Amino acid sequence: MAAITIFGKGNMGQAIGGVLAAGGSSVQYLDSADTAAEVTGDIVILAVPYPALAQITSAYGAQLAGKTVVDITNPLDFATFDALVVPADSSAAAELQAALPEARVLKAFNTTFAATLAAGTVGAAPTTVLVAGDDADAKAALIGAVEAGGLVGVDAGALSRAHELEALGFLQLTLAVGEKVGWNAGFALVR
Repeated sequence: MAAITIFGKGNMGQAIGGVLAAGGSSVQYLDSADTAAEVTGDIVILAVPYPALAQITSAYGAQLAGKTVVDITNPLDFATFDALVVPADSSAAAELQAALPEARVLKAFNTTFAATLAAGTVGAAPTTVLVAGDDADAKAALIGAVEAGGLVGVDAGALSRAHELEALGFLQLTLAVGEKVGWNAGFALVR
């Protein structure tokens, strides 16, 4: 299957890696603070907080050229949980694509919690991973790896749709922080 590198060893990184490894992908984990490691994956998943994206692009930009780079961040103002910190007509993924012009940037995994990724379900429905990006082959490869791991992958459109995915992630996080839903809840796409 796919060769995956995941920056971040937290709950999301581990949950994503577990799903992809279950589907037969090889998974390499890197710490975003390690600036000297070799990125071996063709698909690189940035399972880090939004502010860490700048450090990763600075340290690994040359290695990420030509690779599929997956942004899972939700660029929230974590001090207030009241706003996204990117311009209203942009997204963290669009900023990442501008910083990595030779990479194929995708937005994915930001509308799921680690618990729903690990469980493979949201309620009675299979966990859905929405994927936005401008490169059809990159999206197909990630969706294939996600589906091989037992989840549902859905092409959510162009990278410009990352704006809406980040808004949906923002809503889900604020609901969880406000204790309206649990960290094992989420939105399900029923077809």
